[in-house]
Amino acid sequence: MIQENLERIEERLEAACIRAGRRRENLRLMAVSKTQPVEKIQEAYDAGLRLFGENRVYEAAEKFDGRFPEAELHLIGHIQRNKAQKAVEIAECIQSVDALRTVNALDRYAAELDRKVAVLIEINTGGETAKQGVRGEGELHSLIDTILESRYLELRGLMTMAPFTDDIAVLRRCFRSLHTLGQKFSESYGNSHFEVLSMGMTNDFEIAVEEGSSLVRIGTALFGTR
Repeated sequence: MIQENLERIEERLEAACIRAGRRRENLRLMAVSKTQPVEKIQEAYDAGLRLFGENRVYEAAEKFDGRFPEAELHLIGHIQRNKAQKAVEIAECIQSVDALRTVNALDRYAAELDRKVAVLIEINTGGETAKQGVRGEGELHSLIDTILESRYLELRGLMTMAPFTDDIAVLRRCFRSLHTLGQKFSESYGNSHFEVLSMGMTNDFEIAVEEGSSLVRIGTALFGTR
């Protein structure tokens, strides 16, 4: 089932890239494996997927411990400070950084472990009070500067979750906003720190691709309804 789902997703990604005048190889596909059992992750891995996203730190640690040697694990859920140490131990990238206290905790544990970890800053492009993410540019500047001062945290880009809506105009506005921020800060801080724009999920990934996403996070369309 996952192989068939992946083929359908790839067809949609290719079509979205053609519409946007983009090359498929410049877009990464993440399998969002949160809440999925190890058997499902193995099926996705056997289908050729290597990038996986998990929400819960200790659940991810248990599922990926000693398995899937070529897998690249990203944490995409909110990171609590008491889980920062384990997050640094297991993840290649933490996509949900949105507060100085989180940055400081990750930096401290990364230094203790002498391990470099990539991070993305999560932006609340939809202005939703129930969602995490940076809302103001002043706060964003402060986060960027603090991360760039770290020897162990490597800033790679931005992430957002658009509102769950069928309103295409709203979705485009959110994704376009992240793309604009990425371009703006690339000019100030360098392209290498903003090469990743993680945006787009099962219900909106084609629009995200059209608006400049470089990494889409697909769960339901790949694994089926949980």
